[in-house]
Amino acid sequence: MFDLLHWLRAHPDAIGFWAAVLTTVSFAPQVVETWKTAGEGLSWMMLALFGSGTALWFLYGVLRMSGPLMLANGLTGLQILFLIALKLWFASRAARQRAPQRS
Repeated sequence: MFDLLHWLRAHPDAIGFWAAVLTTVSFAPQVVETWKTAGEGLSWMMLALFGSGTALWFLYGVLRMSGPLMLANGLTGLQILFLIALKLWFASRAARQRAPQRS
């Protein structure tokens, strides 16, 4: 066990890198699901709170000069922006379909 703890303490950037990869990739299925369901079931409040938290984690990474934190939260932030764009696009498309046609 001591050797594992010693290795972990000696490789914090590797741990951070893999944590960044796993958490960022884990969010990708949500993007696919949002595309399939036209954003149904994905709340604006969740996007706002999660996006704000991700932005703060990114800022924390900048202040700590932590590449893994900046990378993970920057990529996750891009996914959140994409989700917001999808929800807006689907909502505007649905509104156009509901609008009465003018002759």
